Amino acid sequence: MIDKITIIKTTRMAEEIAKRFSIRPVIKDAIIHTNREAFVPIAMRHNAYRLDALPIGAQQYISSPLTVAKMTQYLSPEGCDNVLEIGCGSGYQAAVLSKVFRRVFTIERIESLLLEAKERFRHLRLGNIHTRTDDGQNGWEQYAPFDRILFSASARSIPQKLFDQLREGGILLAPMERGREQIITRFTKRGGVIYEDSLEVCDFVPVLDGVVR
Repeated sequence: MIDKITIIKTTRMAEEIAKRFSIRPVIKDAIIHTNREAFVPIAMRHNAYRLDALPIGAQQYISSPLTVAKMTQYLSPEGCDNVLEIGCGSGYQAAVLSKVFRRVFTIERIESLLLEAKERFRHLRLGNIHTRTDDGQNGWEQYAPFDRILFSASARSIPQKLFDQLREGGILLAPMERGREQIITRFTKRGGVIYEDSLEVCDFVPVLDGVVR
């Protein structure tokens, strides 16, 4: 549940997003009904509804709500069942995804961050989010194929095993490192072939190998 005061704050934030990005109603509604403040460290909560990325510890960040709205919309989630997220972080992106997908699978390599995110999901009663501590580049073969796969961290390349876990007709969205820039890139699987489409410049922390216990 989300209280009326929080709804007012998230609605104002969604309106600010709409001034900068043509957000679809289903995505706007997901932003409005996700308590961003719950995913921000206590010391930073006075900035929770600004359109800024904020530090969450372990040299990681909670993405700007504008970026979260864009990434969610670029996935074209309407009519999809499941999504795999690589890089859970604070859990905010997964929480937004949980409003538009029936099932969300999210992987985080830093165990302490995932434990905190799991507690937030439990407290907010987000029962359709499934979590795992692992190197996200391995994917989650047990629940594949996925309708959508989202990288919440930048990558130099996409492992073939992730494309193998993407359903035919599915979309994989990732911030790709191209020279000195990062580009939000949409990969679409059609007839077993991966088609690539560059969308816009972005700024994410990088994907790293291994697990941190």
